[in-house]
Parts: sequence; structure tokens; C-alpha cells
Amino acid sequence: MTAYPLLVACHAGIGVIALASFWSAALLRKGSALHRRAGQLFLLAMSGILATGVPMAAYAWLVRGRPVIAAFLAYLLVITATGLWSAWRAIRDKHDVVRYTGPVYAALAWLSLLGGAGVLVLGLRVDAPLLSGFSVIGLVTGGLMLRKRRRPERLAARPRWWLVEHYSAMLGNGIATHIAFLGIGLPRLLPGIDGTALHYAAWFGPLLVAVVAKFVLDRRWQPRTAAAATTRAATSATPSLSAR
Repeated sequence: MTAYPLLVACHAGIGVIALASFWSAALLRKGSALHRRAGQLFLLAMSGILATGVPMAAYAWLVRGRPVIAAFLAYLLVITATGLWSAWRAIRDKHDVVRYTGPVYAALAWLSLLGGAGVLVLGLRVDAPLLSGFSVIGLVTGGLMLRKRRRPERLAARPRWWLVEHYSAMLGNGIATHIAFLGIGLPRLLPGIDGTALHYAAWFGPLLVAVVAKFVLDRRWQPRTAAAATTRAATSATPSLSAR
């Protein structure tokens, strides 16, 4: 086996570990020792994905002469690195929002934003809806991160802000893991099930599921202060309604 197929095999093997550890962390009780260990394994596996993905993107550009694929792979590496760093640092810096939104955060925000803009232009230029659609992730993520960096006090004022940042980033990493498996790995393992519908479902399906999951998690971890304020408002309104 030559160097590149070995690299691809290593990348795929690490991806299996990432997929298994992601679901282990998702299903285990949050905050437990096993949850933390599974999360740490997932972040280590994703680091391996990044380490092997960089030479794969370079190979697609320099050796295979496929700059569009190379650019898209590089973009995926950027948004994956952003989610990886945010998921890790949100826990480590939960008592220091200024440190969390420091220079590395700003650099990743700009890379995500510029990467999204570049992929959008590239997708429109080569008439690739997949590229254009996925540019939204970098554009939205980068824009939101820059806004949080400009006003870190607003982020810090949100109860459990670090938890929301953590699971939001982990969902983003989960999108990357499942897209790689469904859109790239599965068709190679089972060529008979490949097709246009599956192709787009594999790329956009995990994104849709992650959006729904974030909505559910945001409702579950709604700040108690907001819930308490709603309860107080309803309670104070009851005598007025009763008096009518």
C-alpha cells in the first residue's frame, strides 16, 4: 500500500472512532466521568481527522489537480477546527469569557467567515449547489463569533453560556463526522446505494438534524432566570385577571 491510500485508511479509521465516541458522549449522562472521557476521545479523534485531512486536501490540489475539491476540503477543515476549538475551550474557559473569545477565537471566526464567502463564490462560479449551500455554515458561524467577540459581556451575561457554546460546537463537529461517513465513506463501502438523492441527503441531512437538536437543547437548557421571570409575570397578572 502506497502512502496516500494508507493516509486515507488512517483517516477513515480515525473517523470510525470519532463517530462512535460522539454517540457515546451524546447518550451518556451529561457531566459524568464517562461522558467527559467519551468527549475527550471524540476531540482527540477529530484532531486526528484534521491532521490527516490537511495532506489529503493538499494532495487533491497538487497531485490530482482538483482545486475545487481541495478548496472544499480545506473549508471543511476550517469549520471543523473552529468547532473543535470552541467545544474544548468553552469548558476550559467557562469562568473567563474574555479568554475564551481571545485571539485564537477571532482568527477562527475570520477564517470561517472568509472561507464561507470563498466557497459561496466558488460554488456559484462552478454551478455547485453543494458548495453554495454549505457556505452558510462558515458565514453564519464566523459572523456570530465576531459579534460575540465584540461584546463578550453580553455572552457572559447569559446563564450557562459556556454550556450552550460547548454543545453547539459539538453539534457542529457531529455534522462533520456524519457527513464524512454518509457522504464519503458509506458510498465507497456500499456502491449500490449511491445516488443523487442519497448524496444530498447525506450532506444536508445531518445539518437539518443538528438544527433540530440545537433547538431541543436550547429549550431544555433555557436559562432559569428567564423561566423564573416568565413565572413571575404570569403570577403578577393573575390577580388583575381575577379582579375583572
